[in-house]
Amino acid sequence: MKKLILSLFMVVSFVFAGAQSIEFKSKVVDYGTIAHNADGNREFTFTNNGDQPLVIKSAKGSCGCTVPSYKKEDGSSEWAPGESGTIKVKYATNRIGKFTKTITLSTNTPDKKPVILTVKGEVLAPEKEIGAPTKPTKGSPLEKK
Repeated sequence: MKKLILSLFMVVSFVFAGAQSIEFKSKVVDYGTIAHNADGNREFTFTNNGDQPLVIKSAKGSCGCTVPSYKKEDGSSEWAPGESGTIKVKYATNRIGKFTKTITLSTNTPDKKPVILTVKGEVLAPEKEIGAPTKPTKGSPLEKK
């Protein structure tokens, strides 16, 4: 029995000894309050703190208004131990109002858990132009004159 437990412990230790690990400076990017159609580009910075190469398999936004980009300039998606990288995200700032969206990363870390990143903020409505025509708003649309 002792040999079985010792063998199991050694196997588990071996599996996790040479693991990759991803650590983010922050898993939340707060846009704050931004203007309508403002620059929606932001970045998440991470480091591979393991001793094996880290591979990001995919990055998916929670909706079409949040578009992540994770590949390096050379097109690869592998980071060596100790190497840092960025996950770029673009939020569609033509959408007015408060928002909270997520980006889900799939990696080759031993725990196989997805990494969840969050972007949040508020896009202000555009200011109305001075002298723009306005439509009268009295009465119901079916009311006869």
